[in-house]
Amino acid sequence: MQKKRPKESLILKTDRKPIRVGISVGDINGIGPEVIIKALRNTEILMDCTPIIYGSTKTLSFHKKAINDDLFNYQRVTDATDALDKKVNIVSCWNEVVDIQLGKANETGGKYAFLSLEKATQDLANGKIDVLVTAPISKETIHQAGFKFPGHTEYLADLSGKEDALMMMVSGNLRVALVTSHIPLKQVIEDVTEERILAKIKEFNKSLKKDFGIVRPRIAVLGLNPHAGEKGEMGTEESEVINPAIQKAMDEGIITFGPYPADGFFGSRQYSNFDGVLAMYHDQGLTGFKSLAFEDGVNFTAGLPIVRTSPDHGTAFDIAGKGDANEQSMRSAIYLAVDIYRTRKFIKEINSDPLPKRVIREEKKSKFF
Repeated sequence: MQKKRPKESLILKTDRKPIRVGISVGDINGIGPEVIIKALRNTEILMDCTPIIYGSTKTLSFHKKAINDDLFNYQRVTDATDALDKKVNIVSCWNEVVDIQLGKANETGGKYAFLSLEKATQDLANGKIDVLVTAPISKETIHQAGFKFPGHTEYLADLSGKEDALMMMVSGNLRVALVTSHIPLKQVIEDVTEERILAKIKEFNKSLKKDFGIVRPRIAVLGLNPHAGEKGEMGTEESEVINPAIQKAMDEGIITFGPYPADGFFGSRQYSNFDGVLAMYHDQGLTGFKSLAFEDGVNFTAGLPIVRTSPDHGTAFDIAGKGDANEQSMRSAIYLAVDIYRTRKFIKEINSDPLPKRVIREEKKSKFF
């Protein structure tokens, strides 16, 4: 897919100090460590960031040997504050030798994925790293290890003191966000409410401005039913729920259009006319997105005080350790996290009030503030 610069983007002119990128290894029986190794073995990426991997040198060495890699180099550090620029750094979250069973979905993989994620988020909360990139987890195995959330998005929202976050898929100028994410399809109709849609539109609009530097975002909203309800013949959610939310967003100055029939929206390239697309549920948005951008797509958690990205693929147990995993999505996730961090910093700088603040508002408690 051709990538073009947004028409109304802000051109950033900030210092090029490397951003400290924390990377959780994901399920160690899957392709997470492999795509990390492949994404970081080209030293060019070290000009923009300082990678800090949360895992163990033994685990990374195991995966390095499994794919016969002789290019990936790293150093072990005891703490993220000791990480060196222009080097790949590994913070050991465990010292024991782990029984890695490539391609196997088991509790061991979930246990160490959770340990890696916990340590990385602790360091993020303490300011030891600037952004977080998460390698894929298996929801089944990490739940066996005591992880109590549907996925990374909900986990980070909880740590941030947010009831909800906005799941967004990004590839160049294609940005697809979701009203509902990791819930059963039968629950979607109940959760797709006017209030929720409006809240997601607002969060999407805010993120497009703050995280991507788009001055006047144009947002397309997809319908819920086939043919966007066909004027009530195939459902009334469009007229009774989605349309009112769009109108309220427009009344608040948010440039919003729709609802569009989801089936033809991506195939006809209508998405290219917008800065963001809001889908009603997981597969509605991600099927179109991954058809267009599977290899370099990135999952970005918007609406949080921290920056977190992830490859848009899963653990791929079936190809783990075979050297066949494509690292482009992981590489794109790293670069996007760096870009968003710099964009937020730039936006904050140009909008900062030179006068001292006289009123301090109490926000909901968050580990990331």
